[in-house]
Amino acid sequence: MSDTPSEELQAGETGEPGAHQTELERRTGIVARWMRQGWNYPNAVGALDAIWDIHAAHAGSDREHLEGQRIEAAVAGRLMLIRRMGKANFATLQGDGAPGDWDDASGAAPNRIQLYLRPQDLDEASAALLDDLDLGDIVCARGFLFRTQRGELTVHVERLQALAKALIPHPEKHHGLADQEQRYRQRYLDLLGNPETAERFRRRARVLSVLRGELERSGFLEVETPMLQPLASGAAARAFATHHNALGADMFLRVAPELNLKRLIVGGLGRVYELNRNFRNEGLSRRHNPEFTMLEFYQAYAGFGEMMDLTETLCRTCAEAAAGVRFDSAGVEIDMASPFVRVRMYDAVAEAVPDLPGEKELRDPVVARECAGRCGVPLEDGWGSGRILLELFEHKVEPGLVQPTFVTHHPAEVSPLARAVDGDAYLTERFELFCGGLEVANGFSELNDPEEQLGRFAQQQREREGGDDEAMLTDEDYVRALRYGMPPTGGVGIGIDRLVMLLTDSSSIRDVVLFPQLRQVDGSASPEAGGEPEG
Repeated sequence: MSDTPSEELQAGETGEPGAHQTELERRTGIVARWMRQGWNYPNAVGALDAIWDIHAAHAGSDREHLEGQRIEAAVAGRLMLIRRMGKANFATLQGDGAPGDWDDASGAAPNRIQLYLRPQDLDEASAALLDDLDLGDIVCARGFLFRTQRGELTVHVERLQALAKALIPHPEKHHGLADQEQRYRQRYLDLLGNPETAERFRRRARVLSVLRGELERSGFLEVETPMLQPLASGAAARAFATHHNALGADMFLRVAPELNLKRLIVGGLGRVYELNRNFRNEGLSRRHNPEFTMLEFYQAYAGFGEMMDLTETLCRTCAEAAAGVRFDSAGVEIDMASPFVRVRMYDAVAEAVPDLPGEKELRDPVVARECAGRCGVPLEDGWGSGRILLELFEHKVEPGLVQPTFVTHHPAEVSPLARAVDGDAYLTERFELFCGGLEVANGFSELNDPEEQLGRFAQQQREREGGDDEAMLTDEDYVRALRYGMPPTGGVGIGIDRLVMLLTDSSSIRDVVLFPQLRQVDGSASPEAGGEPEG
């Protein structure tokens, strides 16, 4: 193994400034020599043992048992640490991540195992390889298991094969990849150097698996609807636009799958869900990524009450799988074991804003605007009292919603696809779920009156013509589908990225998206520049 003044090598310890370039040249020279000798990034590795299986199978095996059995092992992975002990060498090999349900009371890293390498125990080709190996190299080691005097399970290596060369030294082990933006841009290094990052994404995968399992057990059918759409509708958002050359038509990346999923309800599928990406051409912030993952599910013959119950069950089950039903987030214990709070939007605002006008009185746009002015809530011209109530809520209530809370009965003005409350067309049967100061879910009893829906679309069109480029576009085919008859239906959207942020105590959406959108590196802008406010 490569000479060094240190007896212990750890990833990234390369010495003086400029050492990375020197190391690149040295390591590239080694690869060139190997290739002249016939090596060419081999993939004929043969059967391998999973490192976590070795730990699990032999956790209770003592030194005497292993010495008496001569249990052979073949492992592959990346060299993460090398220690010289006279003529012998010890190395730490890191393999693939452990299964998500790994539980080892000893605290041993399930994807790492120690290698013991002595030149006299190796075949000629393997012994010749020792001096050329560097930290970060990927190797295959074959030998037998034993325990050291300290009790560490170890592979006594008899054959060693180089599979890939790390030409660039890895980040220093003790400090990992400290630059947060570099961790986002080079996620592969983040995963290699920070075990907590890999664990965060394993927990995300468990959340997705739990959601699919729960919905399928409840009779929902997973479906896929188009990402490219001729009309960007289904949510109040700006869309990414492109052009389909063969069709000669402008197309849009979808902002939501909602209208297509409800078309399937009209078609008789009854219970459907989609777990996939949406795209919105908006700013970047710690809560917003232009490409994000949503779960949307729709159930015929259900209303917003039943959908709240199902949403609560799904979130609690996800928490149990990924964090526990009581977990810390931003320094506060979140309790998902207890029933979620349910409060009407007006009542939540009334509790937060002293001397709030009565509910009916606040529906007067003049009164609502005066109230917002007293509260210091900024408004835009043309907003009605329903939008103003929403702004009061978002500024005065939402940041303080730490425990799981359903906020219900939103104004129809800000809920163009939701069914109105019987006897009160000003309000809708809609809810949003907030937790940890984040909006996690949005759902409602779906509007299935085609003429009322057409009128709501017309109002959205007037708002768009008035300068609101996020107002929803009219989808005439969707209205046509409603005219064939849609049963009473409840629908919900859950923001997966935000739910995972909550369950993993992550402060930024970039921490829970493997490859988040970032500004191009040009030396002039940070990822946050020009984005939306952090709140």
